[in-house]
Amino acid sequence: SPAADAWVAWVGRRHGWSPPRDEVREWSDIVQAIQTVLHLCTRPGDRVALHAPAYPPFFAAISATGCEPLHLPAGMGADGRWSWDHGALDAALARTPARVLLLCNPHNPTGRCMSRDELAALLAAAERHDLLVVSDEIHADLVHAPHRHVPFASLPDAAARTVTLASASKAFNLAGLRYAVSHVGPAWVRDRLAALPDHLLGEPNLAGVTAARTAWTAGAPWLAAMAAHLREMRDLARTLVDERLPGVAVVPPEATYLAWLDCRGARGSDGAVLGDDPSVAFARRGVAVNAGPDFGADGAGFVRLNFATTPDVLRRVVDAMAGALSAPGAASTSTSR
Repeated sequence: SPAADAWVAWVGRRHGWSPPRDEVREWSDIVQAIQTVLHLCTRPGDRVALHAPAYPPFFAAISATGCEPLHLPAGMGADGRWSWDHGALDAALARTPARVLLLCNPHNPTGRCMSRDELAALLAAAERHDLLVVSDEIHADLVHAPHRHVPFASLPDAAARTVTLASASKAFNLAGLRYAVSHVGPAWVRDRLAALPDHLLGEPNLAGVTAARTAWTAGAPWLAAMAAHLREMRDLARTLVDERLPGVAVVPPEATYLAWLDCRGARGSDGAVLGDDPSVAFARRGVAVNAGPDFGADGAGFVRLNFATTPDVLRRVVDAMAGALSAPGAASTSTSR
């Protein structure tokens, strides 16, 4: 469709990568693509490696296709950024082979934008262990300067083992219109997709096609203004969290409009620890944040906050969250747990 043509031109202009148009396929959304590729390219019991914490539908897709997740947990680097030990991933793959690396870059929920060197290390591991890489790059156009998005498939020799997934839905707020695209680099994956009955997966929504094409052909000025606003809101979110949420820590995201809040050091208004799911305490104050445990075991004690709003709304949100917390040093009134 014209939207697929527009995406190929868009990633060429913005990210310096020109995927062959005849290897591009359209979908209703990225989760449909992930589930389809896993269904066609794995067998029940195969492992799927992924960076944790992870976007909840990743776990659902892995489970629905009978696969098992192989987690690579995030840690805090010496530079104060979220990071993953890709050497540990290589060792884990040697012990417990996997079939697929399900990559999310920029990463949701931590907001990390992986560097070219990090991606090269992942590619080397994928080559050593013969992994199909499914790279969800839906937040590629929401990277905050000075960081830059590097398409995984743009690395030398990476495209031949990579399915890249993209959509205008996040950057241009078009999720409800149901349209996504993929570059399917491996010929054997294209063959399996081509063998499906032609109407099995339906067709993309025409309104979604039209909106995506418009975004990728005429939306750059709007996106630039929106990105500047998001950077301001990201910085404001960090300031407000530091000033008003005692015991809560946040690493400013390098991409996305989402802040991954570490609430493990915070206590509720009664002085008790918030537990694995702090979102419950914030919900009582009228704030809906995403529950950390939904992102896997590594999300216990965290919440995900959407800061894509106005300064006034964000201040009111954080003020309401502050009402759920006690001041530092408050003694717990709870009995033994």
